[in-house]
Amino acid sequence: MRIIFMGTPDFSVPVLDALVDAGHEIAAVYCQPPRPAGRGKKDRPTPVHARAQALDLEVRHPKSLRTDEAQQAFAALNADIAVVVAYGLILPQAVLDAPKHGCLNIHASLLPRWRGAAPIHRAIMAGDARTGICIMQMEAGLDTGPVLLRDTTPIGLTETTGELHDRLSMMGAQLIVRALSTLDDLTPDPQPKGGVTYAQKIDKAEARVDWTRSAIEVDRQIRGLSPFPGAWTMIGTDRVKLLGSTLAQQSGPAGTVLDDGFTVACGEGAVTIVRAQRAGKGAQDTETFLRGLAVPEGTRLGE
Repeated sequence: MRIIFMGTPDFSVPVLDALVDAGHEIAAVYCQPPRPAGRGKKDRPTPVHARAQALDLEVRHPKSLRTDEAQQAFAALNADIAVVVAYGLILPQAVLDAPKHGCLNIHASLLPRWRGAAPIHRAIMAGDARTGICIMQMEAGLDTGPVLLRDTTPIGLTETTGELHDRLSMMGAQLIVRALSTLDDLTPDPQPKGGVTYAQKIDKAEARVDWTRSAIEVDRQIRGLSPFPGAWTMIGTDRVKLLGSTLAQQSGPAGTVLDDGFTVACGEGAVTIVRAQRAGKGAQDTETFLRGLAVPEGTRLGE
């Protein structure tokens, strides 16, 4: 098929690779424009932009698709279908209608649960036992379109958003190739009206750990916000990101370190920190981290 691919972050890259490997013709790749990054604040292309260039594909990064010029340029590609995954711009109706078979979205949740911007983070933070990928026929509403295919996967008890992100990205790549190969045989399944939840964009204000909450909540927060933006706490004058945790069978005053293995008491129960990061340093496993910053038993966190 002749495809317009629309995606921006790392999550989208395996999908682009899978479409190319399956023999589809990529008419053009749409992504977000390069933005200043790094210490020099030089414009850096997005992961999809960089991958598309490596594949010698045409890249377009309009700031908006609402202008007549942008919509005409999109329609002139005469695509059979558009594949959209974490693109970052709203698609106007004229864009949705331009390809012969419309636009398909790869969404990282089991719709209608977790429509919106941060479905992977929210699934872990809510304690969902499973999640998955939906291939959805796009319409004007926010992730409201009928689902053509879906695949489910359990969420591991210690899995972080970063780990689940990578698994779902590969699942999405496999599922879209399957969807395109059987498109004429797929029946759109309207989403049920019940069970709708919205995955609001992560606010950095959510990232500070409140040790008076239960261990289950703190563990979900740490894993759900890892690696970005990273749940954090203060250890003395050091602001430390907590990037991995497990539940522990200990208890004590909330925020108190209970042993030499970085187990911390919560309002109910405790968590053991398995990965952490000091400001200006790389992420480290607990054993390595504690060699650089002593956190002895009895230390109070968050003060």
